[in-house]
Amino acid sequence: MPLRVNIRHLTRQNVRLEGELSAAELGLETRDEMVQARQPLQYDLEAQLLEDSLLVRGTLCLMLDCECVRCLKPFQYRLELDDWADQLPLEGDDKVPVVDDSVDLTTILREDILLAFPAHPVCDSRCAGLIGTKPGVPSNKESRPAESRPSAWTELDKLKLRN
Repeated sequence: MPLRVNIRHLTRQNVRLEGELSAAELGLETRDEMVQARQPLQYDLEAQLLEDSLLVRGTLCLMLDCECVRCLKPFQYRLELDDWADQLPLEGDDKVPVVDDSVDLTTILREDILLAFPAHPVCDSRCAGLIGTKPGVPSNKESRPAESRPSAWTELDKLKLRN
């Protein structure tokens, strides 16, 4: 069920929104194999009606299931937006859609959460990577200088083709 705030309720006083939304409700299906959102988003928000806009602010928290890009071990990453705020215009060209006196906040939350996803999740800043490798040091296969490696053209020149 999407997260909606009724504008009529805001004419009397600010409204507090507290609860959780599942990853499916938020539409957080990512194509990134390293970052997956499977747990619900926890939110604690306050909505306030301004003259021609809606101000929503509060805290968003989501646990992400990640895979370290260095060592490929699974770990959990706590995505937390403590001072999240968004001002949604109710008039003009950029106004948010109002349906039955309610504004759906789900899309706005999804966009800001996706922008806060870690681009390259690392389990620990001191992670050394896969066992047997050193970060920044090329593997044995790449350690020879380019001049000593056989060229693909050299191998093709050895072919005897009939005309």
